[in-house]
Amino acid sequence: MDSITGVLFMLVPMFVIFYFLLWRPEQIKRKKHQAMLENLTKADEVVTNGGLHGKIVGVDKDLAVISIAEVGDQSVKVEVSKSAIAFVKKGGELIEGE
Repeated sequence: MDSITGVLFMLVPMFVIFYFLLWRPEQIKRKKHQAMLENLTKADEVVTNGGLHGKIVGVDKDLAVISIAEVGDQSVKVEVSKSAIAFVKKGGELIEGE
């Protein structure tokens, strides 16, 4: 019986450490990113997971239309899933979910 309590005495602190060092920060990061995706608006500058930099010209429930280049008087627009947006650019700096 003493060996079981000894093992439990070691495992419980390990789970607490894993929770506070690994799982909890990941949950917080995921919630911030989800909030950023929900608050995307027209004219936000974004970077996708694939590395495309552009300005949002339209937002739908699950999609965003991004203008990535201007050619003459026309712009090149790409439709991406909102989940593919990694960062919002503010003042030239990348901001991941605030």
